[in-house]
Amino acid sequence: MTIAETAEELEALGSATLGECGALRMHPRIKPAWKGAVVAGPAITAKCGKGDNLAIHVAVAENIVVGTVLVVDATNPPEYGYWGEVLTIAAGAADIAGLVIDGGTRDTDAIEALEFPVFNAMIALTGAQKKKGGTINQTVTVGDVEVSPGDWVVGDTDGVVVIPRAQLTAVLEAGTARYEKEQEYFRQLKEGTTTVELLGLDPSGLDKK
Repeated sequence: MTIAETAEELEALGSATLGECGALRMHPRIKPAWKGAVVAGPAITAKCGKGDNLAIHVAVAENIVVGTVLVVDATNPPEYGYWGEVLTIAAGAADIAGLVIDGGTRDTDAIEALEFPVFNAMIALTGAQKKKGGTINQTVTVGDVEVSPGDWVVGDTDGVVVIPRAQLTAVLEAGTARYEKEQEYFRQLKEGTTTVELLGLDPSGLDKK
């Protein structure tokens, strides 16, 4: 499959399903910057220097793969707007599909208007410097999960998950099987089966009057 086809399948399954099927779940602090943001793609990575986003600018400028997701460790410290409208426009021109950053972003309204998917740890007003420090194209820790270049990242309303590159096929297969099983659950529930019956739950563990 192409990157676009794989991304479409992963987005359709969603982070919650994938997170139950072998994908690594990022900490809940990593969440959509605007309602409706959805993204899936192979990761390119950056780690920011202290209060400095030079590494992000270089990673965007040097991207050569359509549909990548930029994954950034900006935790030193997180309370800066490491990303904003300018970088959003640059990323779109560089064919980057979205951003996952463990740190702050700003210009939220503009980013939403541009429909650029951003998943962050916070909104932060103060801008970062662009002078020194940081790395690109190395393994980073974002949302308490290690992410290497080429790992797959999926983000939506429920959060963000990471699929190590070598596990992509297995996670896709497990996710598809779970999706199909849940469709059958939904059919039975609409016909009147209870979740207790469907899931084989044991009510005897409850205190009931």
